[in-house]
Amino acid sequence: MITTLIRYFNLTFLTLLILVMLSFGLAYFFPGDPIINLMGTNKLDSQPLLMLSSQQTNIFMQFWYYVQALLAGEWGVSFATGKPLYQDIMRLLPATLELSIYAVTIALILGIPLGFLAGMNYHKKIDNIFMSSSMIMYSFPVFWLALLLILLISLQAQWLPMSGRLSLLFNVPHYSGFILVDILVSDIENKRFAFNNAVQHLILPTLSVSFIAFAVFLRATRRSVADVLETQYIKSAQTRGLPARTIFFRHVLRNALLPVLPILAVQISTLVTNVMIVETIFSWPGIGDWLIQAIYERDYPAIRTGMLLVSVVVVIITMSLECISQLIDPTRDRFAYARR
Repeated sequence: MITTLIRYFNLTFLTLLILVMLSFGLAYFFPGDPIINLMGTNKLDSQPLLMLSSQQTNIFMQFWYYVQALLAGEWGVSFATGKPLYQDIMRLLPATLELSIYAVTIALILGIPLGFLAGMNYHKKIDNIFMSSSMIMYSFPVFWLALLLILLISLQAQWLPMSGRLSLLFNVPHYSGFILVDILVSDIENKRFAFNNAVQHLILPTLSVSFIAFAVFLRATRRSVADVLETQYIKSAQTRGLPARTIFFRHVLRNALLPVLPILAVQISTLVTNVMIVETIFSWPGIGDWLIQAIYERDYPAIRTGMLLVSVVVVIITMSLECISQLIDPTRDRFAYARR
């Protein structure tokens, strides 16, 4: 197991190094001066940035000083806003994390229990209903689903707001960046109404992101439960006359949940893509909406930094989930290599 974790660490380090190299190389492909494309300004005051802009510095040393600047939080300045990119990203990142966390939570809470229900009734009527429904859900493009929810629920029924995180009537101080948390810890007037308004703004974007993830978790759990029920130790327990409740909670539940965590790791990149699309459609002030606007405005430092940030987050979360699943089930990779 230690060898596997070391392999994951080496793979993560190598992947992050390649991503930083690609981010550095983009500055030379964008129009204009590469140093300005990297930092967004020619007014450099820190030692790594001054060495980076030096004409006598070769490209390898420039890359080294660029890495030092990234680690120091000096990510450059936005062409559009004139503000440091680090400040912009730290201000917008909590909104993206909030939307992603709520969407994944809903998908897990609904998808896994319904997947168990479908798997326990494998090839029966209720299983066929769940499978057909999940196939339809999985085939929906997220942008089409988001626009459909806006059309039906926001514009026609007028039940929920169609954009933003909070009504302009409320002024919530920025503490953590998570709107619900900030409302709860603040001392603003009409806190309950502000909280309800924030929840209403969250519903449609969260549903749009969680729809496909819900279908994936349902199908994966259903398949896992069906495979566990076909194993010899489950059939032996049934033959010995153990109660179905005991078999389920003692043997089926844990073994059927083991493959779900790797599925979540695989879905991270899809989740991030869907969040970026949904943020743009619902005018959700997160990293995705900010990055799309940077592309429209040709804000090269923001594009470079945003792409690097999103890629690094995806790689770190994916590898972390893989390591956790390896700790929970150390035999998973052993059997995979044995099959090869």
